[in-house]
Amino acid sequence: MSSHNSTPAEPISIVGGGPKKVLYTLKTVARIGLLNSAKALNSKNTCKACGLGMGGQRGGMTNEKDEFPSVCNKSIQAQSTDIQAPIPEDLFTHTLDDFKQLSAYEIEHLGRLNTPLFKSADGNKYTPVSWEFALDKMARSFAATHAERTFFYSSGRSSNEAGFVLQLLARLYGTNNVNNCSFYCHQATGVGLYNVIGTSTATVSLEDVGNCDCIFVIGANPSSNHPRFVHQLKNCRERGGQVIVINPAKEPGLVRFAVPKSAKSMFSGGTWIASEYVQPKIGSDLALLKGIAKALLEAQHIDEQFIAQHTDNFLVFKQDIDNTSWQTITTHCGIDQEVIQQLAQAYAKAERAIFAWGMGITHHLHGVENVEAIANLALLRGMLGKPAAGLLPLRGHSNVQGIGTVGVKPILAEDVLLQLEKHTGAQLPRSAGMDTLACLTAAHEGKIDAAMVMGGNLFAATPNSHWAQQALDKIPFKVYLTTTLNLGHVTGMETSEALILPVTARDEEWQPTTQESMFNYVRLSDGGINRLHNVKPEVEILCELGKRLLPECPLDFNQLKQHDSIRAAIAATIPGLSELKDIAHTKQEFTIQNRLLSTPEFATKNGKAQFQTNVLPETITNNDFPFVLASIRSEGQFNSIIYEETDSYRGTNTRWSVLMNKEDIQALGVAAGDAVTLRSAQGEMKAVTVFAFDVPRGNVLAYYPEANVLIATTYDPRSKTPAFKSVPVQVTPCK
Repeated sequence: MSSHNSTPAEPISIVGGGPKKVLYTLKTVARIGLLNSAKALNSKNTCKACGLGMGGQRGGMTNEKDEFPSVCNKSIQAQSTDIQAPIPEDLFTHTLDDFKQLSAYEIEHLGRLNTPLFKSADGNKYTPVSWEFALDKMARSFAATHAERTFFYSSGRSSNEAGFVLQLLARLYGTNNVNNCSFYCHQATGVGLYNVIGTSTATVSLEDVGNCDCIFVIGANPSSNHPRFVHQLKNCRERGGQVIVINPAKEPGLVRFAVPKSAKSMFSGGTWIASEYVQPKIGSDLALLKGIAKALLEAQHIDEQFIAQHTDNFLVFKQDIDNTSWQTITTHCGIDQEVIQQLAQAYAKAERAIFAWGMGITHHLHGVENVEAIANLALLRGMLGKPAAGLLPLRGHSNVQGIGTVGVKPILAEDVLLQLEKHTGAQLPRSAGMDTLACLTAAHEGKIDAAMVMGGNLFAATPNSHWAQQALDKIPFKVYLTTTLNLGHVTGMETSEALILPVTARDEEWQPTTQESMFNYVRLSDGGINRLHNVKPEVEILCELGKRLLPECPLDFNQLKQHDSIRAAIAATIPGLSELKDIAHTKQEFTIQNRLLSTPEFATKNGKAQFQTNVLPETITNNDFPFVLASIRSEGQFNSIIYEETDSYRGTNTRWSVLMNKEDIQALGVAAGDAVTLRSAQGEMKAVTVFAFDVPRGNVLAYYPEANVLIATTYDPRSKTPAFKSVPVQVTPCK
């Protein structure tokens, strides 16, 4: 390929993976203790990191293909957080202001929370309290407000069992304001896929990935965020397949990656990953994807029989592509026509192609349109409804998909609501529930009185940090269920009450729990490790709240504390999960029914996949804000959790930084290592360090969540996902 923004894989100075990560793992293992780490990693519990999934009943370092070892740096990092000593209670003599002086890394590494904490509305400290006080206070606070003035939120860390009880408790209480972290990440995926194929999750299995001959990786950086997926990319290349990467940033780990489990990869200095690497401008993916479609149509590299038999709306789609000029496409995305045509030719050679994407696709005002465009490309060549081909959203947290499956979302299908009512004997509300950002917006307007946040860091996950702090503080009472402290527990509660309740980690659960991977595969975690003496499982806490808050409820919350009882309720009410009922006894992990597509039968009204037609978005930059910023995650973090301040893959030594094209750096009259200020319409980041990086001109990168101060609360109207990765900014040298 010949374009300044598109090059074949070539040698560069930084290689992903490799000895550095091995040394990091050894250092982490040494810190947490060899026996502790071995016990945690080998126990029959699902990995706590990304949605790729491993562990469960095959053992902690084995995936569903029985590949061993499947452990990666992210799983080591997650274990290191859980295997910490308790936070000394003497620390809570310090004020919230003292805790706010800590970095995200420092507060995460204070240790495990091992006592309930309470902060009064007029206080500036957390006070350790008894469980009885905490449970009573929680129940009285929710009882004192109308259910519609509350919300219930879950991260993807929790189990299916806890998620199901959370949403059921909220609805029995009287609200559908039930939501989860997917509204800040892959909700656009769910909406887009549903519009095209009638289902909202991956259509392929891990086994399919192992048998395909082409993988597109679009708007994702699995070398940092899903390291074990890079093993699959390596394997694809080694069996003669193609890996086509579409990403504005030239990520070193997607060019070349030294896979720790492969001696050949390690000793050779790394395996070449990308066969093609194309760098469109930030936010221009829709134009590039339309361009690939245009090239396929012009060269007649399409499956006409598949399109005729199994799809609708093709002629409307084709007319739109025909009407979109090459000049429009190339101007929008910054990629030359011949380069796009070469991408189409590469795709045309594939017999079994899989499209994988991340939040570089969904974090835009047109995230749904991006996902629909990816699905359109799969339909054009019949890459849906056959083995080893299809669609694969790269989910972030280990059970974020499961949390959505079991109903932690504001809208449930009517048949599911009817089944829940039949199972519980109670009437459930039909009022429209609010998504995550809508709940925070209502809070900012003074319309929320109480909130329950189960896991995660809602403050750090929300755009416009000053606004987020105000919104959270305007909620008079909040309760957080967590294993460790984070900045979200000391920010946004300056004038409000808060309870923080310590919960068991996944491998400490008193009873077995289940989790769902991005491949729709359900695992069973045994739990059972005993580390701390004063923590409780989330289900135990939720059921205790239910007993106190809803004493007249026909549902027996004491019975619901038994996870077998919860799984029976899930199996009876949630489609595709009938096998969950007896999983603790059969130990048979399984793939959820009717999600993988090995035949072209779609869950749409007429059984056909639906081509979608979309208009290219307007340019978001202007004279005041001429750059486009995307927020990114580093190698040393997972979601908002910071494990390392440095980023070994990108060569940065501080998170307070901006990554820029070297020509833009020169044009500003500064040099790498200098300080600049980033400004948007929302806020500014002062004196951030400049690093040169391979991105298109006019594009800059900054780390999340630090960059949230720059990001607006505007969102994709169809998925309600904020535009974390298309932010107009200015960059000015510091005097």
